[in-house]
Amino acid sequence: MSLAKEIMGYSVIERSSFVSTSKVILSHNRQAKQKLGVNPALIHQRRVSLRKGSGGPAAVAAISEDLVKAVPESVVKFKVRAVVTVRQKSKEDLKDTIAKHWDALADRIGRNVVLQLVSTEIDPKTRAPKKSNEAVLKDWSKKTQVKAERVHYTAEFTVDSNFGIPGAITMTNKHRNEFFLESMTIEGFACGPVHFPCNSWVQSKKDHPGKRIFFSNKPYLPSETPAGLKAMREEELRYLRGDGKGERKLSDRIYDFDIYNDLGNPDKGIDFARPTLGGSKIPYPRRCRTGRAPTYTDINAESRVEKPLPMYVPRDEQFEESKQDTFSTGRLKAVLHNLIPSLKASLSANNHDFNGFSDIDSLYKEGLLLKVGLQDELLKKLPLPKVVQESSQGLLKYDTPKILSKDRFAWIRDDEFARQAIAGVNPVNIERLTVFPPKSNLDPEVYGPLESALKEEHILGHLNGMSVQQAIDENKLFIVDYHDAYLPFLDRINALDGRKAYATRTIYFLTSRGTLKPIAIELSLPPQGPSSRSKRVVTPPVDATSNWMWQLAKAHVNSNCAGVHQLVNHWLRTHACMEPFILAAHRQMSAMHPIFKLLDPHMRYTLEINALARQSLISADGVIESCFTPGRYCMEISAAAYTNFWRFDKEDLPSDLIRRGVAVPDSTQPHGLRLLIEDYPYASDGLLIWSALENWVRSYVNYYYPTPAVVCNDQELQAWYTESVNVGHADIRHADWWPKLASPEDLVSILTKIIWLASAQHAALNFGQYPYGGFVPNRPPLMRRLIPFEGDPEYTNFVSDPQKYYLSALPSLLQATKFMAVVDTLSTHSPDEEYIGERQQPSIWTGDAEIVEAFYEFSAEIRQIEKEIERRNNDPTLRNRCGAGVLPYELLAPSSEPGVTCRGVPNSISI
Repeated sequence: MSLAKEIMGYSVIERSSFVSTSKVILSHNRQAKQKLGVNPALIHQRRVSLRKGSGGPAAVAAISEDLVKAVPESVVKFKVRAVVTVRQKSKEDLKDTIAKHWDALADRIGRNVVLQLVSTEIDPKTRAPKKSNEAVLKDWSKKTQVKAERVHYTAEFTVDSNFGIPGAITMTNKHRNEFFLESMTIEGFACGPVHFPCNSWVQSKKDHPGKRIFFSNKPYLPSETPAGLKAMREEELRYLRGDGKGERKLSDRIYDFDIYNDLGNPDKGIDFARPTLGGSKIPYPRRCRTGRAPTYTDINAESRVEKPLPMYVPRDEQFEESKQDTFSTGRLKAVLHNLIPSLKASLSANNHDFNGFSDIDSLYKEGLLLKVGLQDELLKKLPLPKVVQESSQGLLKYDTPKILSKDRFAWIRDDEFARQAIAGVNPVNIERLTVFPPKSNLDPEVYGPLESALKEEHILGHLNGMSVQQAIDENKLFIVDYHDAYLPFLDRINALDGRKAYATRTIYFLTSRGTLKPIAIELSLPPQGPSSRSKRVVTPPVDATSNWMWQLAKAHVNSNCAGVHQLVNHWLRTHACMEPFILAAHRQMSAMHPIFKLLDPHMRYTLEINALARQSLISADGVIESCFTPGRYCMEISAAAYTNFWRFDKEDLPSDLIRRGVAVPDSTQPHGLRLLIEDYPYASDGLLIWSALENWVRSYVNYYYPTPAVVCNDQELQAWYTESVNVGHADIRHADWWPKLASPEDLVSILTKIIWLASAQHAALNFGQYPYGGFVPNRPPLMRRLIPFEGDPEYTNFVSDPQKYYLSALPSLLQATKFMAVVDTLSTHSPDEEYIGERQQPSIWTGDAEIVEAFYEFSAEIRQIEKEIERRNNDPTLRNRCGAGVLPYELLAPSSEPGVTCRGVPNSISI
């Protein structure tokens, strides 16, 4: 407790040049008592305990009673001070400088920033909250020239000795421009400093006439809200919900739901029209509502805001400046708006294939010459991956991806192909094979005969003498099955120009050394008739020709993998499915709600990155459609997975591992389950983080919710979860698998899932994209040719120059370089990244000292996990993460430097 008090600022206030309340009152009371003949020594100081249940009105009453005990009939006034921290822009343009001077001038003539303290108590006479006088921020105009990142202002208030504790501050910005309010601290009350973490843009009164409300860091369940704050708590939530009408302004702070009806642009022509995602026809999660007008062509489609104009997200969800300027929006916009057009201009005329693997290597060694005209002079100033300028010509040089760093030829090997199924960028699709041949869940009435072409003779020679059934019984056979995800779309995909795909299945055998070995690949096309060759099985090679066939089959598997990874596991299961929980949290839970405080760092930047994705990545003719094989059908594949596969109750790591059959329940094991692939880096590291998260969340939840009744009676909490399900996931709200929220343990489970998905799961799926995919042959996002049968016209070309055929099946130079530039950006950590175990203002984000201490314990556990992951990566018995040419598995190592590092677990989905 002493540590927490030290951290939470008690020692700071004792050393403060501004005297504490008790001293101020003491001096006032001493004068009063001299008149009354009372000994000042009778007055006792009391500090508020931060134990659960000891705060609130009772503690306030205790303070007031002690302070006023000696002078029962005299109410004295005293002064307290607010220290207000405003964060400035680090880079100012002329417009910003002029705006600052206007605000300084306005401040001098009385158009100030005005604050007022609001007590947690009600005034018995007025039945309204007790309020201080209004006070203005001092010296705004004098500090206009200060160049520091943070500028501190003060304001002084006069309050009565029976004011109580300030629970809220209202603020009115009478300047012309918004400013970023980081925090406020009130000094001078007997309880010590009262902290107000804000991290919010305060708009000008001319844009938003109402007063802004900021609550202190003391959490309150709705039923425990002090009387003086109840009305304000409800008022603030009403504002954040909005009325569901009109188009949102960029300065708004309103959170609302809508369907994905803005991915296409039918006004540009039929090729740019896309189906609406969300609704009974194509179920999908909801996104943040913007309220833009419909298109001219289709009243049900929302008009688009095209780059570089910004998409609406609530003002406080927008990227902060360091995120914008460095690696994220600044870099992504540079790639999308400047680099890709330059690539097109340079390469489209002769959009050739790679002539050899040396062409790909040269992208890292020599670079790619771009045609850079005067209009692209901006390229010189943009934070692109290693852009070098030479006179009027630009040279784009890519960083060498990590997959090439230890062994340039590792990607060709079967053991590396298999290793990436459990330790690569998409380690979440592998399942234990329980029935052979594998079966489809598609409807044969719709998709024709669905029997697998896999036979026992295809795999029998690769089972170390076991029968197939014996290998299944001994948990030696595993499968990565993309058949049902792709088959319904293949006719349409393969009709696209330059796109060719199969629906693939890959069978793996678990060796005695704990590594996996691919032993068969099934490639399926939709059946065209009784004699059609719609299915084929490719097995490990026995000669030169079959070796190239095998390499092509693996490329098609990896292309399937790249699509499912991006469209289902990454975009759908983390980005899109989290958005409804975030929107509902802001709409239904007050900033003073303890669960909102817990979730807050795990919601940072997600709405902004999702809006950016709708604008440029998943939109019609956006990066995803142009770089991935399914093209214009990409988002329909994502939606099909939402309907057929996604289940919130299975999104926690233990449930997912058990669902896929790669783990079995085992109460004797540390995490309650046993991995059937013991050296499964994603799963074994993930379970460490999962357990740490679950323990932290359980400690937090049990502190505020001792009984099921408290959970059930928390109206804001119940409204959040109900709205997340019934509105945010409206199309599947009637599914019987949705978890109930009726006990503390239910709440622990739901919250741990959400935090896991936002932090570790997203990190495992995101930050390896360039390290593994930046070398396109390792994970081709797009394939352009099928594998020819003997006798096909293309078969002769294939046999005569198999390398040329192989490279012509991969993405073209333009497609590859465009994809590489984007995934390089998406794999980048920004300098302001906040990693798991970290929080902004770690000592004052909550006013409950026990929770601060519990969080520091959680942080210490995360640091220990990092050391354990490092130890595992140096253990030669763990062959899937340690060995000659083997990459260590660091995607779940918690911390990272900025840049493309292939490690680091941010708190939230922020890129």
